[in-house]
Amino acid sequence: MTKEFSEKTEVSVGLEALWQAMSKDLGVTVAKVIPNIVKDVKLVEGDGGVGTIFLFTFFSGVTPVSYQKEKITELDEISHEIGLQVVEGGYLEQGFSYYKTTFQLSATGEDKTLVNVKIFFNHESETEENAQPVKTAESALHFLRCLETYLLNED
Repeated sequence: MTKEFSEKTEVSVGLEALWQAMSKDLGVTVAKVIPNIVKDVKLVEGDGGVGTIFLFTFFSGVTPVSYQKEKITELDEISHEIGLQVVEGGYLEQGFSYYKTTFQLSATGEDKTLVNVKIFFNHESETEENAQPVKTAESALHFLRCLETYLLNED
């Protein structure tokens, strides 16, 4: 059965700049934003829209896995929502049989955006099930903090 975990955070970046970085520029942005974790990002399939698949390669020793393929399953320009599902490697090698993260952005001010992060998952182990979503949500929130810093310091 699919379970859900959600978290919210506010970042000091305008909605449009944040949306651009998290949707249209995702493949370029990730390696620049967390260069100590992500070694490389390759576009495997697609044009940046729904169905696009990215291959994220991680530095050894930084994460328990070497790569993760993610597919864009949702992309809504009006509600500013993007959904990314792990389709190979990564969390699927850490006991999850299904793992999807959605980010929904809404402006709270001229230079402030509320990000609602939802994680949908199936975990193979009942004992790990309760702790894992919190850990993986921390990864998503860390990415958002790094993205905020990157966008605020961009030339």
